[in-house]
Amino acid sequence: MAAMEIGSMAAQISAAARTDSVSRRVGSKVARNGSWAPPPVSQRNLAVSVRSLRTSDCDASAQVADLASSNGVAKPETSDLIQDIKFDDVVLNPRRKTKIVCTIGPSSNTREMIWKLAEAGMNVARLNMSHGDHKSHKKVIDLVKEYNAENKEGNVIAIMLDTKGPEVRSGDLPEPLMLKEGQEFSFTINRNLISENTIGVNYDDFVNDVEVGDILLVDGGMMSLAVKSKTADTVKCEVVDGGELKSRRHLNVRGKSATLPSITDKDWEDIKFGVENKVDFYAVSFVKDAEVVHELKDFLKGCNADIHVLVKIESADAIPNLQSIISASDGAMVARGDLGAELPIEDVPMLQEEIIMRCRSMEKPVIVATNMLESMIDHPTPTRAEVSDIAIAVKEGSDAIMLSGETAHGKYPLKAVRVMHTVALRTESTMSAKTTLPVSVPSTPVQALGSGEFAPRELSKMFAFHATTMANALGTPIIVFTQTGSMAVLLSHFRPSSTIFAFTDQERIKQRLVLYQGVVPVQMEFSNDAEETFSRAIEALVNGKHIKKGDYVTLVQSGVKSIWRHESTHHIQVVFLSLSSKVLLNVNG
Repeated sequence: MAAMEIGSMAAQISAAARTDSVSRRVGSKVARNGSWAPPPVSQRNLAVSVRSLRTSDCDASAQVADLASSNGVAKPETSDLIQDIKFDDVVLNPRRKTKIVCTIGPSSNTREMIWKLAEAGMNVARLNMSHGDHKSHKKVIDLVKEYNAENKEGNVIAIMLDTKGPEVRSGDLPEPLMLKEGQEFSFTINRNLISENTIGVNYDDFVNDVEVGDILLVDGGMMSLAVKSKTADTVKCEVVDGGELKSRRHLNVRGKSATLPSITDKDWEDIKFGVENKVDFYAVSFVKDAEVVHELKDFLKGCNADIHVLVKIESADAIPNLQSIISASDGAMVARGDLGAELPIEDVPMLQEEIIMRCRSMEKPVIVATNMLESMIDHPTPTRAEVSDIAIAVKEGSDAIMLSGETAHGKYPLKAVRVMHTVALRTESTMSAKTTLPVSVPSTPVQALGSGEFAPRELSKMFAFHATTMANALGTPIIVFTQTGSMAVLLSHFRPSSTIFAFTDQERIKQRLVLYQGVVPVQMEFSNDAEETFSRAIEALVNGKHIKKGDYVTLVQSGVKSIWRHESTHHIQVVFLSLSSKVLLNVNG
């Protein structure tokens, strides 16, 4: 069936489904005592009913299993996270689409904790190379790979190596120093010099990069000092905002970036470590231009290493080069901590939105990071502002949201993941197809042919768009078969309402697809018989309780790299899973 016919059919299905969509939203009822009554059988395949949160008196026992998905279930021990609840009827996709990146550290680097984090909702394990050594990180890599080996048909955890980058840090202190407003304090390139009013820094050109009148920020603005004068080896300051100065604190100059290479000697050693241990992603710190990305990709190509490169947007120098940096990369991270230190803090929300939009327009995954649940490092519940921050990142279309100190060294790593999971899932339940539209819609065949731009990639985009439209209209999950991951990425770009189950026979592709919004990768050997492969995929999802008999599903075969045909092709089937496993409705495209 031609692509325009697919689009027309999808539009007809969509119109026919509008009336039913209202009944689907109100189809299930929750009794006054909080018990759940299932929706009619015809509606069960489209959504599940969960309990939403409203102010009311409620026993802790009634708060158990408030939100549940295959990415993690609210357990009894999390009931103290949710206070004053009564139940209301709301329909949502049972699986969270926005992925969660967890930084692994002393609070979470054991086998038990990694298993629990994965069950609570972790999708990507982040190794922060600013801390720890190769031995400790190798232990985490081995544990994550062990988890994946034990859960081949379940949740998949990808591994991200985050480079330290050209950080400027203060030296070691025998004990913290308390800096007071108006106090004189100095930083020197003499690293061994420590006194009540002076500390060393790890950057020899620090004095040259700093000018009188600059504002020095400690840990992204937790403390600030004004530069008053400088000598050949020392920068003399006056404390503007005081606080406790500890060892090895991060230093920024507001509005400036250090003249250090984006990839340091230490970073290259860490990158080689990542190649040896086959990590899935690099997150490269303080990228200033696209040349850094090209340099790293050339190195990886020379090593025959299939590792994707994510750029961390966190320096003032990166902003004018956003388009070229993101275009050269495989994805981006909005690293708001250093970004807010080098630029006016009021610019960060707009930059976050812009970076997300640019990534989505180029079909690149984007992560929002830093301070998302910062208060949960020390406290068992988040602030209301932090909850809103997560919701905004989800609504803006980020593929993933990240926890740093919350899971690395915080007191409540599991609770932090569960809060992030619950808030993201609840936010997604309020988002209609209109609020998740892609930032670009593919050309029609007539438009594309008229402009001379009707390339295979454009056809693939159009195909993914119409497959998404059909799945949304029918309320079906999407099952895609791919060897390159390309079609799964395009489907994610168009943000279907339901889950994308991406079947691939390539382990690297499975690991890579973990980061994309709405995609659940599954590794499976493909046979020479397409129908046999389709049947085995459906059987695997039924056995895993992701779908059930009586559901409709949309089957998609990627066409850029043909799997079962000699020529490139695109193929859609809408399938009804009858009790006898026979296909009752089969719409081919």
